[in-house]
Amino acid sequence: MAQAKLAIVSGRSYFILMKKPLVVVIEPRIRITCGRRFAFGPGQAQLLENIAQAGSIAAAAKAMRMSYMRAWMLVKRMNHGFTEPLVATIRGGGQRGGAQLTATGGKVLRLYREIELQGRRAARSSQQNLAALLRH
Repeated sequence: MAQAKLAIVSGRSYFILMKKPLVVVIEPRIRITCGRRFAFGPGQAQLLENIAQAGSIAAAAKAMRMSYMRAWMLVKRMNHGFTEPLVATIRGGGQRGGAQLTATGGKVLRLYREIELQGRRAARSSQQNLAALLRH
């Protein structure tokens, strides 16, 4: 949406439509890899957050517009990629089943979010310099 600015020229008032200022945002995407076999990144972190909120892999997957099978495979990979499982599941389907983060899962998620925050803070110092080089 354009902003209007009042300008008075030769006694007449004019509204000048101005384009919105360009906003440059740098958001580092942190990805943790362990050789070629395992990686943990923003998608897995979001899945963990959704599982913690919803108490269900199916509901977490739905919130991310992801298939249940894909979410389940990611949970299995995360559980095998760390020294302890990140997600505990309860079989049963419907009203009886569910999932929750383990203590290790909560810790991994907190540490990952801390690393993301540190990356954003580090990027801020160079953000204005980079923005000055962009074509407006």
